[in-house]
Amino acid sequence: MKFTIVSCSLSEESRSRTIARRAEQMLADAGNAVSFVDLRQEPLPQFDNGSSFKNPIFSKIHSLIDECDGVVLASPIYNWGLSSAVKNLIELTGATGEDGRQAAWFDKVVTFLCSGGLPHSYMAYGPLALSLMLDFKCVINPYTVYATDRDFTEMGHMGDRILSRLGKTMTVHIELCGSLQQRTYRSTWEV
Repeated sequence: MKFTIVSCSLSEESRSRTIARRAEQMLADAGNAVSFVDLRQEPLPQFDNGSSFKNPIFSKIHSLIDECDGVVLASPIYNWGLSSAVKNLIELTGATGEDGRQAAWFDKVVTFLCSGGLPHSYMAYGPLALSLMLDFKCVINPYTVYATDRDFTEMGHMGDRILSRLGKTMTVHIELCGSLQQRTYRSTWEV
């Protein structure tokens, strides 16, 4: 299967990027093709419903999401929500419009990998997950990763508990994508 992982942190020392890189390794070790997008290295333009669609990075990322079986979104939690880079990513790649442009997100399996400062922000991805489900008929993996400082060693390595959770989360991601490969429907904008 083909997977796209998008690291949506713009921080130099991002824990969510560290988790995403380990997820990349797990998916590849299971025999899958994995594309990794780091928005720090490949910055998207701000969504303007116009000239932003002409940016080559937009085209690349739109294709990677559109052509994959499942998407993994890695993001820090800021102010009880996912980073603004995630919302910008979805606004850009989820827009339908001129020249036959179609949203890339329809029917994707989506898994969230998050890091935050407080242990009780673990549900902060919920509103965005609901939006993906309702707008694009995405299937949201019920297993997620939420990590805080306590899940990393002083050297910045992931601890056993979070590694175990990540392993289970990626296993479920693969199984969901595999199960849905035979679906008989294709979604579009509908009420």
